[in-house]
Amino acid sequence: MDFKSLFRRKTIPSVLADLKAMELDSANSLVKNLRLIDLVAFGIAAIIGAGIFSTIGNAAHSGGPAVSLLFLFTAVACLFSALCYAEFASTIPISGSAYTYSYTVFGELVAWIIGWNLLMEYAIGNSTVAFSWSEYFTNLLTGVGLHMPDWLTNDYYTCSRATEGAALAVWQNAPTIGGLHIIFDLPAIFINILVTALVYIGIKETKKTGNMLVLLKMAVVLLVIVVGVFYVKPENWTPFAPNGMKGVLGGIAGVFFAYIGFDAISTTAEECKNPQKDLPRATVIVLIICSVLYLLVALVITGMVNYTELNVADPMAFIFEKYNLGFMAGIVSVSAVIAITSVFLVFQMGQPRIWMSMARDGLLPKAFGKIHPKYKTPSFATIMTGVVVALPTLLLNQEVVTDLCSIGTLFAFMLVSAGILFIDRGHEAERPVAFKVPYINGRFIVPALFVLCMVFLNEMPDDHNLLTGFSAEKVPYLLFFLTFGVLAVFSFLKNWSLIPVLGIVTNLYLIAGLGHLNWIRFGVWCAIGFVIYFLFSYKNSRLANAR
Repeated sequence: MDFKSLFRRKTIPSVLADLKAMELDSANSLVKNLRLIDLVAFGIAAIIGAGIFSTIGNAAHSGGPAVSLLFLFTAVACLFSALCYAEFASTIPISGSAYTYSYTVFGELVAWIIGWNLLMEYAIGNSTVAFSWSEYFTNLLTGVGLHMPDWLTNDYYTCSRATEGAALAVWQNAPTIGGLHIIFDLPAIFINILVTALVYIGIKETKKTGNMLVLLKMAVVLLVIVVGVFYVKPENWTPFAPNGMKGVLGGIAGVFFAYIGFDAISTTAEECKNPQKDLPRATVIVLIICSVLYLLVALVITGMVNYTELNVADPMAFIFEKYNLGFMAGIVSVSAVIAITSVFLVFQMGQPRIWMSMARDGLLPKAFGKIHPKYKTPSFATIMTGVVVALPTLLLNQEVVTDLCSIGTLFAFMLVSAGILFIDRGHEAERPVAFKVPYINGRFIVPALFVLCMVFLNEMPDDHNLLTGFSAEKVPYLLFFLTFGVLAVFSFLKNWSLIPVLGIVTNLYLIAGLGHLNWIRFGVWCAIGFVIYFLFSYKNSRLANAR
């Protein structure tokens, strides 16, 4: 095995030539059906989900009213990665997203690992969405007097490991067949089958459904803001940051998770009518709209009640019930189900298109690249996505799946940001790029930020401070600070662009915040990916067979 062959790269002109050839082959091409407004709707659908109805409460309890600024800061941090995605999407308007982008910059092995980790963002991550949807749906049924058996609304993993509480009761009371306890989350399975069928039928039907769901949930979010403003008590905003920066930063991972859906827009590149211009525009517009909505909602709910009361699973419904606005609480519950459905829809659409791109390159079996002759969708890949989403809902619980999804997504964001530093721009004379990341010289800014970070080390959470003793929890932050230092040096020496460097730094910081145990799980996941690559993908790669 030639070591250099592990990093064989696709050139951007070759990717564009392949795309042109596929567009001429009607039997194996997707339908160009998406406009700017559709892309914006998909982006909002992916971002405004469970976070605005649940995560926002826990983050506010930790950081107080200052969590509103955290949403703003996180949006800016996301913008660094989003701008990098936007340039790649404009340069390479193809469905592979971060997988294809990495293939042209870092080579095949890195691209494979990115594709493997995008499986965690989209397919396995959608298991998290399925769990959330199930919880809100069963609560909604309970609110109207309907109750499903507990063994049909809980996950097997949690109940089988329970030693006390409600989960143990579910385990003890569940029906058994041959000693096997029958416990599974039926609503989570149901929404998976329903959405998979919709995505299988076609992009046009998916678009119409997604747009309708987005309109409904946007109307509800605006209604929450308008009604809530009349119940705001400014004294609830004092103190603004009761737990200081430590409290605010304590909710950053959950807040960032609320934004990660913006990259789903790039997976629809081949179905866009004007991808070079519309993909970058949609990415930025989506982040601006969603950031404003999150900021306003955070200010309203922390103004309506004291932040200490917000450590609840369903903060919006809780607040309106406290003000005897039962009709609003009911609307919020219904809209939560709608919002999460739209998130599920977009993520379920993204994964098959990434698998399709990997199959075209020979890194997955050809079946994953098959386009349905009637519906013009990646049919086999869509079915397999439904299967992969179903497995974690049957075998794991929400916490494990969420952490895996977060670290895989942030890793992809980090490499896309890094890719802008090394992207080959030699083709631009023949095919100009509609959008480029604005160049800001990071020569002095990045080192200054690194020094500033070191100066205020004592003001950060305990696991950041490497000077007060060493523990396993601090290892991720040690790697973060070392990487930040290296980036500062190279930024000074090579005049690196500021925005992609900040994209690397912010994503790596958030990865560090997920803890050393999740790093270990991530390492195991990547190791499994390497095994598959060397057993199948390496020798079946199109690039390998072209030589």
